[in-house]
Amino acid sequence: MDQPPAPLHEAMRFRSAERLAERTVEGSARFERAEAWDSLPGLTLSPRLAKQNRIVTFNRSDPAHGAFDMLRTRLLQCLRQNGWTSVAITSPRASCGKSLVALNLAFSLANQSDCRTILMDMNLKEPSIENLLGEKSSGSMEDFLSGNCAAADVLRRFGKNLAIGSNCRPVKYSAELLQSLSAAKALHDMRKWMGPDVVLFDLPSMLPNDDVTAFLPNVDCAILVAAAEQSTLDDVDACERELSERSNMAGVVLNRCRYGIGE
Repeated sequence: MDQPPAPLHEAMRFRSAERLAERTVEGSARFERAEAWDSLPGLTLSPRLAKQNRIVTFNRSDPAHGAFDMLRTRLLQCLRQNGWTSVAITSPRASCGKSLVALNLAFSLANQSDCRTILMDMNLKEPSIENLLGEKSSGSMEDFLSGNCAAADVLRRFGKNLAIGSNCRPVKYSAELLQSLSAAKALHDMRKWMGPDVVLFDLPSMLPNDDVTAFLPNVDCAILVAAAEQSTLDDVDACERELSERSNMAGVVLNRCRYGIGE
């Protein structure tokens, strides 16, 4: 067989070396991200507390986990179709159960073995994730977003593919921090270091303050959690309009509904 001309042969050799270098870089990045996940302190959650706090996707013994699994599957399809990774979870007003929805969605995603998920408690004025999990956080989300501590100081790992960042103390001037350049940099560095497939941000409710509006530039899309027999249509419509103007709507979740399908 004839040999390719010298210039073509050299180009083929260069391309082969380039591909080898790309694979080496990709392999190194995967190894570093695996090390980053393994280095996180472990998170434990007692089945009793999970049941008490209605975290039904923790061990999937409650049939109600099916609704969150459906939400997980639809969300993953939406994210993959659009090339998105980050999701804001908010509600029109307080007491809609958005933090519980965020936790159940996070544990449901953790059951997807090929999906690495991070859940961050960004309800800075009234953090609740650590209380629902029953474990006090040693790290402050304020310090993390200000660039005064690393992501490893606020994140804890559950299993192989779920990391949860809770918050040990409330933040007074939360909106200013959420829209700061230091917060954007901290989140960018965390994503680069951890390489998650999905990042969920549990944000405060929308209408009482401007925290959600301040943070929306950091996410790809948003889920609005409304409470049955509590959230008004006017409130839901107002929040949907604002979220659609400033980000992408991934959907609306109706929580606290007393009736199942067909009832």
